[in-house]
Amino acid sequence: MSNIIIKPILTEKATNDSETKNRFAFVVSREANKIEIKSAIEKMYSVHVKGVRTATYGGGKPKKKFTSKGVSEQANPIWKKAVVSVAEGETIDLYDNI
Repeated sequence: MSNIIIKPILTEKATNDSETKNRFAFVVSREANKIEIKSAIEKMYSVHVKGVRTATYGGGKPKKKFTSKGVSEQANPIWKKAVVSVAEGETIDLYDNI
């Protein structure tokens, strides 16, 4: 299960969602599906998951860098984000492992 959930996303928007709407964001493995993500979150944090939404980011047009040795292209990394909704009254303490 530890290879499915890579790390939590701790941004202002994700923190606001966790405080107001009981939704938490995680960077997950690209091969993981919603059922695997749901079971991994439930086992890791002992909560009941109501729903999982996923999105894939990155890829696309590579960035160009102008260096002293010429122009080089750098590919954008591809990663997957999962937004997990937990049951009412339950919460996930993301700062517990720091």
